[in-house]
Amino acid sequence: MSTGGATSSISVQTLPSGLRLVTEAMPEVHSVAIGFWVGSGSRDEPEELAGASHFLEHLLFKGTPTLSAAAIAEALDEVGGDCNAYTTKEYTTFFVRLLAEHFSLGLDILSQIMWDPALRPADVESERTVIQDEILMHADEPADLVVERCLEALFPGHPLGRDALGTAKSVAAITTDDVRGFFERHYRPENMVVSVAGRIHHDEVATAVDARFAGNPGGAPPERRPPGDPGEPLVVATRPTEQAHLTLGARCVSRFDDDRWAFSVLNHVLGGGMSSRLFQKVREQRGLAYSISSERVAFEDAGSLCVVVGTAPGHVEEVLAIVSAELEQLAADGASERELAVAKGNLRAEALLATEDSGARMSRIGSALLLQGEVKRLEEILERVDSVSLDDVRRVARILAEQPRTLAVVGPFEPADFDGALAAHPS
Repeated sequence: MSTGGATSSISVQTLPSGLRLVTEAMPEVHSVAIGFWVGSGSRDEPEELAGASHFLEHLLFKGTPTLSAAAIAEALDEVGGDCNAYTTKEYTTFFVRLLAEHFSLGLDILSQIMWDPALRPADVESERTVIQDEILMHADEPADLVVERCLEALFPGHPLGRDALGTAKSVAAITTDDVRGFFERHYRPENMVVSVAGRIHHDEVATAVDARFAGNPGGAPPERRPPGDPGEPLVVATRPTEQAHLTLGARCVSRFDDDRWAFSVLNHVLGGGMSSRLFQKVREQRGLAYSISSERVAFEDAGSLCVVVGTAPGHVEEVLAIVSAELEQLAADGASERELAVAKGNLRAEALLATEDSGARMSRIGSALLLQGEVKRLEEILERVDSVSLDDVRRVARILAEQPRTLAVVGPFEPADFDGALAAHPS
């Protein structure tokens, strides 16, 4: 079937294998992007297998029993193509982008690694070392670590609070059988989406994808439990850093909530761009930080909105006071007409600029079908953003202000250093 209006070039189909396929024809380009989207990520791992999804991300491009990693790299290099993969809390994605004339090559490679990966014990051991180094590198980056610690405290005891890399302990314990078992449970057609964008024809793509299916049939999206316990108010990782790295977060709406559009606007007003309140007041007016921003993340059944800043240790209390004051002021007075217009303009441009190449369009349609079960027309998304009113922004700002807050700190501090700050700005 075709989604959208008569001029839509997006088609969605469930293939005989059970795979959901979504394509977007772009006759004006010379490229094609192909993505396999698996509806399982780090939140779907038992604690003892934390990091299994990310482990598989590394291992699948190591090849198949008949196709080596070197052969994959050489084949793609020869035609100027590229491949990559990434793991999130709720899905894992594998993709290639190359000239449309080499579509069959790209689909051959992805299909082989998705349906028949080698998963050799030797590859598991070599990638284990690589991933352990990645975990250590991540821990050495305080700007990354503080966000990880905030989410861990915001969703305590829940897999949404775990980093997708896993832990040094869990990665050291994962066996080849563990990886293969996770693959066989989750990498099934009814838990996957294939998305293709570029100079293609939907019917030809559907025939080609279905002809290459060689996996186990069936499968289903993983069953998930929503986060329960409230977040912890404070977590401090003492490090001898020159800067204090702070993340102040609160739980927010899921990706299905109708308020998500208003929260996107609120996020931009608060800290989503250079004209945002926090950037202007903390950096431009007072010079208290080089970088400060806010980000909203939405999951299937929860979400978060976090303010992230790096500042001198002596400025921590002042920065926290500004952030809390802006949250309270937005809840009390809302945004201005000008702020609303700037936020809508930015979100509109962001959505349109994300359609400029085949890779971006492949990602948009693939993630939408996998995560939301449908691909909204771009015009509909823009209409929903444009429909957000000042009353909507003030209303969701009040919702946010009423949420318990979690403060994560990485720097030369102890938890007792923040007793006064937490008393002044309770969570």
